[in-house]
Amino acid sequence: QRMFTFRHRRTMNDLDRHQQHADKPRLTVAITGSTGLIGEALCAFLQGAGHTVRRVVRRPAGEDEIFWRPAEEKIDAAGFEGVDAVIHLAGANVGGKRWTEDYKREVLRSRQQGTHLLARTLARLNRPPRALLSASAVGYYGSAQGDRVLTEASPNGEGFLAHVCKVWEASADPAREAGIRVVHPRIGIVLDPAGGALEKMLTPFKLGAGGKLGDGSTYMSWIMRDDVIAALAFLLHDEDVSGPVNLCAPEPVTNAQLTEALGRVLHRPTVMTVPALALKAAMGSEMAQETALSSQRALPTVLLERGFRFDYPELEAGLRHVLGA
Repeated sequence: QRMFTFRHRRTMNDLDRHQQHADKPRLTVAITGSTGLIGEALCAFLQGAGHTVRRVVRRPAGEDEIFWRPAEEKIDAAGFEGVDAVIHLAGANVGGKRWTEDYKREVLRSRQQGTHLLARTLARLNRPPRALLSASAVGYYGSAQGDRVLTEASPNGEGFLAHVCKVWEASADPAREAGIRVVHPRIGIVLDPAGGALEKMLTPFKLGAGGKLGDGSTYMSWIMRDDVIAALAFLLHDEDVSGPVNLCAPEPVTNAQLTEALGRVLHRPTVMTVPALALKAAMGSEMAQETALSSQRALPTVLLERGFRFDYPELEAGLRHVLGA
């Protein structure tokens, strides 16, 4: 019953989103990172709306695919000719490994090298795309922002992830300079049981061992995956938007509030606390401080000003949707 209720609600939401853009032309969209948590769902959503999707892949390309291997500076430029828009989501997983110096270089290089190669290639095309949506993250603002409200006009912060995001966005400059509309969706913490932070939280919370991180006061700029997909589609069609756009829900919460909400949804106690020192010991001080213990209270100012409507602006309702509660 819960499964079919969830599928019905998601289908109805998708159809509603498609109807909002029914008067817009069908596009050919190339997508990097198409097998990730966001990319896989985005491809299905756009194809469901009647768009043509070309996945950008590192293996030999098949039908409706474009080959690239950014680490080797290889890319099939001809495959992008005539594409209407490109959505660039590829990059090494920030939380995939412990932050050794080698892995930090890989995280930075995967974003800088891939984005710059793609932007240079698009800039040189005879028929370049009208838009490049090149992903970034709310990590741009730095991890120690407390309860300060952050908008797209807020300055670049300090720390490793803030530096990565700054370089990541600047790497798209060749496309920008060629007159392509470049948008940087600064994506918050995507909550979905299929991957990311929520997937990692579910097991301990279901076992009754869930709890807040540190003192629970740090702010989290979260967003449901369905709203990420809808926002990216919205930005594809809104030709008046360029530059940074915060992709996070309009009601950021503290870690303690997230903990309490998830406990209510799962009907489990949340009395545990994971001390900050334990997180730093397990993850390394820098990684823990910039991920699990980071505080960013970002607001989606641009999206709200442009009239975008979130399906899940409130945390508990979003959790109940994705967990079928």
